[in-house]
Amino acid sequence: MTWIVVQSFSFPYEAQIAKTQLEAAEIPARIENEHTINMDWLYSNALGGVRLLVPKIYASEAKALLAQDFSHELEQEFGLNERCPNCGSSDIQSYTQEKRPAYLVFLLLGFPLFFYKNGTKCQQCQHFWS
Repeated sequence: MTWIVVQSFSFPYEAQIAKTQLEAAEIPARIENEHTINMDWLYSNALGGVRLLVPKIYASEAKALLAQDFSHELEQEFGLNERCPNCGSSDIQSYTQEKRPAYLVFLLLGFPLFFYKNGTKCQQCQHFWS
């Protein structure tokens, strides 16, 4: 049986997730370079990353499955579609408020003053909330 590489990853955990996804679809899969890169991740680029292999007869099916984006289904199932409470936009991202002044105080005084806040910021209306 000839095994071919269907995808390469930088980190072993990414390859494990993809392998589990393929095995759930009853596609046999194996991983190469996982342990070497776990021991020294700097070898990742030199070795071509952590490689996910499948038998040649499953290659096209495996590539198609790995190319699918399931994020919409996860958002529906787990209610991860958070929106801005101010304008209702879904264009939001994690944000640390007052990070720059805290960094400058640390540089000037030599000790940190933790007056910044972690939260979420809307990219449309710039509203920040925790």
